[in-house]
Amino acid sequence: MDTLLNLDGGVKPEIVATDNASYSDMAFGLYKMLGFRFAPRVRDLADQRFWRADLPDGEAPAAGYGPLQAVACNKVNLKRIEAHWPDMLRVAGSLITNQFRAYDLLRMFGREGHPTPLGAAFAEYGRIDKTMHLLAVVDPVDDTYRRLMNRQLTVQESRHRLARAICHGGRGQIRQAYREGQEDQLAALGLVLNAVVLWNTRYLDAAVAQLRAEGHDIKDEDVARLSPLKDRHINFLGRYLFNITASGPGRGLRPFRDPDAVEDDEGEG
Repeated sequence: MDTLLNLDGGVKPEIVATDNASYSDMAFGLYKMLGFRFAPRVRDLADQRFWRADLPDGEAPAAGYGPLQAVACNKVNLKRIEAHWPDMLRVAGSLITNQFRAYDLLRMFGREGHPTPLGAAFAEYGRIDKTMHLLAVVDPVDDTYRRLMNRQLTVQESRHRLARAICHGGRGQIRQAYREGQEDQLAALGLVLNAVVLWNTRYLDAAVAQLRAEGHDIKDEDVARLSPLKDRHINFLGRYLFNITASGPGRGLRPFRDPDAVEDDEGEG
């Protein structure tokens, strides 16, 4: 959440898909207040609760949930949300303006294993959005939501796999014992990973353009499925010499290998 709020460029995502992350009611409430749709992959789906938001007795008849009536037996405390709504808005404003970190606020929302009144209000609010998420996940007719989640998770898992391949020296582990050292190591890893993605993107684009120039029928829907998060062609071992003069900006890309040419392996060790 802190990472999303501190993005320094680009469009912020509407849906935040995660793989079996913390999907507490409170987390759902915070994401919803900040304008994100939290979409974690739920491991213990059969044990999840579905919540209903009935108005207080006498104000309106109880809502009917059709086939879900039996599982929607837990009621959201709407009065608790209403009582703390101004404070919830202030919390959201503090996070957006970077006055507080989400990590620190989540710690403040609990005391000795129990939520504070404000934390409980966020949990009640999150139960509404969590139920909507679960209903979309189990929808037997429309799988658009599940496909969108899986597509995002596939990209994230590919990025993590590439990061582990790059970070082979420490076996993919952050070994610095102090915070500044961890941030430096993560920043260096992110820089190299972004360089690999940029390199792959430029050459993928150039390869597609060359194939089209040669008369090959390359469909846009196939190009959209190409991923720059591949590394089988990259050697992560050894020592590197970067010749900026020979390969810097303005020098263009290296020519593509001719798949029909006979490769000369002489001199290679």
